[in-house]
Amino acid sequence: MSNKSIISTDKAPAAIGTYSQAVKVGTTVYMSGQIPLVPETMEVVTESFEAQAVQVFENLSAVAEAAGGSLADIVKLTILLSDMDHFAQVNSVMGRYFKEPYPARAAYAVKQLPKGVDIEVEGIMVTAG
Repeated sequence: MSNKSIISTDKAPAAIGTYSQAVKVGTTVYMSGQIPLVPETMEVVTESFEAQAVQVFENLSAVAEAAGGSLADIVKLTILLSDMDHFAQVNSVMGRYFKEPYPARAAYAVKQLPKGVDIEVEGIMVTAG
């Protein structure tokens, strides 16, 4: 696949496994799940669920910018939560980072997330070129 490129930035957490922060194929960017790790320290944000969600969207924003876009270019998000009781807070935090028209989205409660966090978000973005 000749038009495939790996996206990497030190403004988002380094991959903690066998994956890339994002992969761009043509104008489509597949963004790996981000958890609330602080890029500079690789420590988990633990103050509150809201703080975790904010860090996740900051990380996604950094990856989007490294790929030549912004959160406004995301067309699909998948949100994984430790508990659906966090759903309303996710909507509140998302409202700070996204404006209409909003991306398509799915949200699921899962049994466990990496490093015991409460949220992970992955996205698909389409850039101008």
